[in-house]
Order: sequence, then structure tokens, then C-alpha cells
Amino acid sequence: MLNMGLTSITFRKLSLSEIITLAKESGLHGIEWGGDVHVPPGDLERARDVREKTEAAGLSVCSYGSYYRCDEEAGDFSDILATAQELHAPVVRVWAGGKGSDAAEGAYREEVIENLDKAVSAANEMGITVALEYHRNTLTDTQASAHQLLEEVGLPELKLYWQPRTGGTFQENIAELEAALPKLAYVHLFHWGTDEDGSIDRRPLAEGVEIWEEYLQLIRQADGDRFVLFEFVLGDSPEQLREDAKVLSHLLNK
Repeated sequence: MLNMGLTSITFRKLSLSEIITLAKESGLHGIEWGGDVHVPPGDLERARDVREKTEAAGLSVCSYGSYYRCDEEAGDFSDILATAQELHAPVVRVWAGGKGSDAAEGAYREEVIENLDKAVSAANEMGITVALEYHRNTLTDTQASAHQLLEEVGLPELKLYWQPRTGGTFQENIAELEAALPKLAYVHLFHWGTDEDGSIDRRPLAEGVEIWEEYLQLIRQADGDRFVLFEFVLGDSPEQLREDAKVLSHLLNK
């Protein structure tokens, strides 16, 4: 089953209560709370309060967006893990370092692999999944590097978030999604278009229905339940989220 959710970083300027209310009003099922603004790592009292308020609204904490970069500069993973545990978040989203695959020397890649190994193993003992986000300027900036990294870490518990590549073609995104299915944790949803001058901008999901129908058809082939999480909306607008959620709900219920 695919469930609708929201990354709290979609609305960094909104309060906890405003985000919970918006998610509820939009018919969503869960929230991925971000560690950069709303639930800082190590603030367990705040994490407990956020979890209680989220659950009281009938929503789940589906994941913790930690932005932990899995290198030596990122430091210890224990605060991230303790926060996720207090949130009752089953998944922690992380980044694969702070360098792109072309710029990362071998020693740096080994550093990220070692820290990922430690993070995944520690999380697994608590029943929490660690998942890498596809992202530029990290070691998941290409499909080849991302899957090489999965093999190098060698732990089946390590999963992937999939999202369309900024500037990528539809066929490239389909190919990457197909490759990610066996390791798929969650999906970040947004629809971006290209203006006449070549610049990329955010668009209403209603303009991307045909594309996302294809993506969702593939995503349904993956085993298990997962969240499809709104990450960006046009104009950072709460009203746009409400409209996009109607579109996604229709797609999921077709």
C-alpha cells in the first residue's frame, strides 16, 4: 500500500502545530520530521512532544529527515538515532557524504562507507531503517555510484529514497526508479518543469499527472508498504499542498 505523507522541510517557516494541522486537513497519513528546523538531533523532549502531537492528530511519524552526512565531519550518529527512537520513526533519512562521486577521492568514499556501516548496524539493533537520499553533491548523485555504494556497504538493511533527478529526463528517472525498487524505502514527490529559458521551476502536481502515473505504477511493484512524501510545492504554499494532495489521492485510488 502507498500512503501519502509530507516532509516537514516543505514548510520550514511553519510551526509544528501548523504543519500537523495542514497535513491533517490535506488528508495525509504521516509526516517526516526534519532535523534541521523542527526536531533537532538530541532534543529528546521536543521529539517526544512532536510525536505525541502528531499521533494525537491521527497521523504517524513515518520517518526522520536527519541530514546526517555519514562522514567524519558529521560526528556521532547516536543523537540522530536516539531522536528517531523518541519520535517512533521507523526510517531515518541520511545523505551519502558531502562530495559528489566525481570529486570524492577513494579515502573519502571509504570514510562514508565505514560510517554508513556503523549507522545501519546501530539502527538495525533498534528496529530502525537507514535510507540514503538521492542527492547532488553526495555519493548518490548518479545511479551507478548509489548502487556501487550499496554494494560496498554490503548490508541488506540499507535502503534508498527515490526522487526524480533535477534536470533528469523521464526515461532516465524511470530507469533509476526500476533499479531502486528492490531497495526502495520511501519516495519524495514533487513536479518540476522547465521554462523557455531553460530554468527549472516548481509546478502544480496536476501538470505532472501522466508522469507520476507511470512512476506510481512502477512503485507499486515494490514489495511492502511505503510513503510517498511531498517534498516541494509551488510557492511553498499550504493551499498548493492541499490541491496537490487531492491529485495524489486520486492517483493512488485509481
